[in-house]
Amino acid sequence: MADRVVLDLGFGGGDYFAAARAAGGRLHYIAVLAALPEAPDGLQDQWPTNVPGLHRIELDGGRTILDIALGDVDAMLPELAARVDEFHVPAPVASLRALSRLAVPGARLFTCAGDEAWRRSLRAAGFSWEVETATLEARYTSRKPQPPRPAPPVRTAVVIGAGVAGAAACERLCAHGWQVTLVERHAEPAQEASGNRAGIFMPLLSRDDNLPTRLTRAAYLYALRRWQALGGMAGDGSAPVLGQQCGVLQLARDAEHAALQEEVVRQWNYPPEYVRWLTADEASARLGSNTPHGAWLFGQGGWANPASACRAMLDACGARLQRIFSTEALVLQREGEEWLVLGGGRELARAAHVIVANGAGALQLPQTAALPLYTMRGQVTHLVEADSARLPLVVCREAYLTPVVNGIACVGATYDRDDDRALRPASQQENLQRAREILGDDRVPADPPLAGRVGFRCMAPDRLPLVGALPDAQAPGRPERLRDIVRYPNLHALLGYASRGLIWAPLAAELLVCQLEDAPLPLETTLAAALDPARFELKARRKTVAMVP
Repeated sequence: MADRVVLDLGFGGGDYFAAARAAGGRLHYIAVLAALPEAPDGLQDQWPTNVPGLHRIELDGGRTILDIALGDVDAMLPELAARVDEFHVPAPVASLRALSRLAVPGARLFTCAGDEAWRRSLRAAGFSWEVETATLEARYTSRKPQPPRPAPPVRTAVVIGAGVAGAAACERLCAHGWQVTLVERHAEPAQEASGNRAGIFMPLLSRDDNLPTRLTRAAYLYALRRWQALGGMAGDGSAPVLGQQCGVLQLARDAEHAALQEEVVRQWNYPPEYVRWLTADEASARLGSNTPHGAWLFGQGGWANPASACRAMLDACGARLQRIFSTEALVLQREGEEWLVLGGGRELARAAHVIVANGAGALQLPQTAALPLYTMRGQVTHLVEADSARLPLVVCREAYLTPVVNGIACVGATYDRDDDRALRPASQQENLQRAREILGDDRVPADPPLAGRVGFRCMAPDRLPLVGALPDAQAPGRPERLRDIVRYPNLHALLGYASRGLIWAPLAAELLVCQLEDAPLPLETTLAAALDPARFELKARRKTVAMVP
C-alpha cells in the first residue's frame, strides 16, 4: 500500500514526479496525459509505448508505481479508480467532479488561481483554501467524501493452480508482501493449458478500438514489462523466460481484410514498433513465401515458453511462497475468518483468501461450478527441424507457425468441442493444411509422424477472463448492479483465459491484488468491470427481465 497517491495533470518533463519520488516512502503516482512526452532522464528503458490506455511502471523495487493514463484527460479521469492524497492541476480543467470523486478527506490540490469561474468550480467540487495567491493550495473539505477505506486485508492466501494464472497470482501477491500457499494437482507447474512448448504473444487490433482490443493491448504491454522485470527473455535459455521477441506477422485473409488492416494502422496512427502495415510484397519478403495480400507486423511480439514464464514468476516469490504439489484441491470450506482447502480427505492449507486459478478444474468446485465456463480442445502439431520451414518470426492467419525452438517448430492449434486427450491424425492434417495455405506445399511436409500436444483452453462465453470476487449464486435477491451482487467472502477468481493466458496472466493478477488492497487499479474502471466474474449474473437477470411481458 502506497504511503501517498498523487494525481498529476501536468507531467511535463517529470520534475514534479521526480520531487515526489525523492521525498521517499512508497509512492503511487498517476499522470493523466493527452500526449506522451519524451521520457525523463533515467526512465527511457521503462517508458511506455505511445498507445492509448493505462500504463503501469514499477520503479525502485516496487516502492514507486508510475501510472501513465494516456488519452483525452476529461475522458480518462472518470475511468480511474484510486484514493488520491494530492493533486497537481497546473491549469483549469472541466473534470473537477471526477477529481473530487477520487479525493480522500483532506487531500491537497495544487493549482493556479485562475479566474473567478475556476475558483467557483473548485469550491463547488469540495476544495477550499485560506490564502489566495497566484498558486492555490486547496484542501478537499467536502461533506461528501469517499466511502471509508476498508480495513487492510489479512495478507495470507491460497492459490489453486500453478499454470500461468496461478503463477502470476503468486508472484504479484508475494511482491505486495503476502504469504501464499500454492496448491497444484500435478508434480510440476504448467502441466495443463499452460504446458505448450510455445505460446504466441501479440496485440489485437480493430477499427473501433473495441473493448477486447483495449483489454488485450493493456495486457500485452504489461506482460512485456513484467517479463523484463523478471530478468528478461531469450531464445537460447540464457534468460529466465525462454522466448523471443522475433516479431509476429499476421497475414490478411483476403483483399478485403488487407484493406481493413491498412485502414486500422492509418486511422489510429500506431507507432511502428507496436504495429506496421506491410504490403503483399513486403510480407512475402518477411515470410520467404509468396502471399497474395498484406499483413500486420507486430515487432514487439513473438513466442514464449509458458512453463518457463511460470517458473520465473514462482522463483521470484522467494520465501513468501509455500508449494504443495501432486495434491488436488477438492473442497473449499469456510471456517470463521479463514478458508480451508481440503483434498484427499485432509486439510491442505488455510488462509484468509483463496484465489481459484485452476482453469477447467474450477468446474469441479461447488463455489465455481455455476460459472459459465467451458473448454475447447486444442491440438498443436510438432515438426522436427528437418521437416519444418525455417521461419525468422511467428506467422499466423487461420493457424500460427513458430520458428524452430530447440529443434521443434509448432503449428496450431485446433478448436475442437470434445475432451479427447489423444493426438488425432485428423487434427494434425487440419494444422498442416492451414500451414500449407500460408507457406505453400513445398515448405510443409506431406505426412510427418504424428507428434504434438493436446491442451484444453478454459473459456467464458464472451472470451474474456474472469478476474475478481466470486458471486454467491445461492444468495437471495435479484441485484441489477455489479456492486450489489453478493460475493463469497475473500474468494476470488482468475479464470477463463482462453488462448491468451500468456499475456493475460500478469495484468489480471495485478488487477486482483489491487482490488484486494484497495490500491489504484491498473485498468480503466469500465475495463475492470468487463472482467468481473459476476457479469454473467447481471446478463442473465437483464435477459429474464426483457422476456417478461
